[in-house]
Amino acid sequence: MRNNIGQYTNTINPLILEDRILTHNTLIIAEVGSGKTNLACRIRNFAIDSDVPTIYFDFNNPFEEEIELRYKDEHFNYIKFEESDAFDEEFAKLTAQKKHIYMAVNPDYFSNKKDIQSHLSKTIAQDVLLKNYYYFFHDIDNLNGFYTKFEDFLLYLLSFSHLQRFGFTFLAQPHTTFENQHLKLLFTFLYLGRCSNTNYFNTAIIKTLGKNEFYYQHRTAHQTLLFNSIKSNIVKIDEYILED
Repeated sequence: MRNNIGQYTNTINPLILEDRILTHNTLIIAEVGSGKTNLACRIRNFAIDSDVPTIYFDFNNPFEEEIELRYKDEHFNYIKFEESDAFDEEFAKLTAQKKHIYMAVNPDYFSNKKDIQSHLSKTIAQDVLLKNYYYFFHDIDNLNGFYTKFEDFLLYLLSFSHLQRFGFTFLAQPHTTFENQHLKLLFTFLYLGRCSNTNYFNTAIIKTLGKNEFYYQHRTAHQTLLFNSIKSNIVKIDEYILED
């Protein structure tokens, strides 16, 4: 079980992934080259070892040869999203067999109209995925475009998080968009749960960290009268290199 993924910087304790991460949501905010995909791959490995199929939506829309080698293990199944019968057929085969999927996606396939749900959004919300898969959403570079144009994606995230059996991991850059109070409230709710305020992450702090260092926040599993306590630590994630 690949659950030991790093080290707390202020204690001697290792960072151990627990089973509950499979049903909770994870938000990874970090600069380009800081280790977001490394951490996401660590979480993916844990899901694989836990016999939970994964689907990784890469909104940078890469070709297969552009994807990091660490993802290209024996569980790697690449597919490029398009609105076609051929795609739907191939995608149905993969999900029917509960294969791990790495999907390249052009975000222009999202609808920019509030009253229209895109084919892409409908694909993401298929029952076979909601009932069986752990999701990864890898954000695009232009965060302003992503959050203003693709409202059908944002609007169903809240209801989506209650429909699925497993959780999801969202990878993004620490853009000032995340300091918008409305978005901050949305993401705080999605990733930390109900909170008394929205001041649980600050992109200025995040930008000071080195490669594979993260400001790790999580809600404890111990109930309190009001809210479960939120713990914060700096963690150093081990670099994952795919072995030949």
